[in-house]
Amino acid sequence: MPMNAALGDLPPTATHAHTGAWVASVLRSRIAEGRLVPGTKLSEQSLSETLGVSRNTLREAFTVLDGELIVTRIPNRGVFVASPGHEEIQEIYRVRRILEPAAALWGPGPDLDVLRSVVAEARDALKRGSVPEMAAANQRFHEALILGTGSTGLLEMMSRVLAQMRLVFHAMSNAPDFHSHYVELNAELLELLAAGRRAEAAERLRSYLDAAEAELLAQFAVAR
Repeated sequence: MPMNAALGDLPPTATHAHTGAWVASVLRSRIAEGRLVPGTKLSEQSLSETLGVSRNTLREAFTVLDGELIVTRIPNRGVFVASPGHEEIQEIYRVRRILEPAAALWGPGPDLDVLRSVVAEARDALKRGSVPEMAAANQRFHEALILGTGSTGLLEMMSRVLAQMRLVFHAMSNAPDFHSHYVELNAELLELLAAGRRAEAAERLRSYLDAAEAELLAQFAVAR
C-alpha cells in the first residue's frame, strides 16, 4: 500500500497532535492495522510532508518505535518497519501471558457486547475465507480484553503488542490456517467471561497463548 494511503484518515483532534508521541501513535496504529508491512522503508521526507511535522519530530517518533521493536534503523540506509524473529516472538508472548490473563481475572471486565460483535465478525470472516479480516477481528478481541481494565497505560502497552503481532502475522502469511482455530477459542473465552468464570477464563487464556506461541515459533522455523 502506498505510504500516503496507509496514513490516510489521520485523527484531526489528537491530544498531542504534531508531537513525537502523536507521530509514533499514528505509525504504530497503521502497522497494527496491517497498512504498513514489514520491510517498508519509512521515508523522512514523505512522512514529514504527509503528517505535517518536522524531521526532528519524526526522528523522535522513530526512536520511540525503535525501542518498541516496531521499526529498525539500518545505518546509511534508513528506517524500516521491523521484521520480527524468533526472539521477538518469544518476548511478545512473555508480555501477553502476563497482561491478558491478569486483565481477564482482575480487571473490571470487558464489554461483553463488544466481544460478541467481534466474535461474530471473526466467524463471518472465517466463513468467507478472509484471513486478513479474521486476523483483524482476533486482534480486536484481545484489545477489548485490555480495554476492559480501564487503564490507558495498559491499553498503550497492548497497542505496541498488537503492532508487533501484526508484523508476525505478515511473516506467517504462508500459514493462513493459523487464525482459524482461534476464532472458536475466543468464543469459548467469551462464554466463560459472560458466565463469570473469570479464573477459568484466565487459565484457559494462558494455555491458549502458550499454544499460539509454540505454533508460531514452529511455523516461523519452517518459513525461514
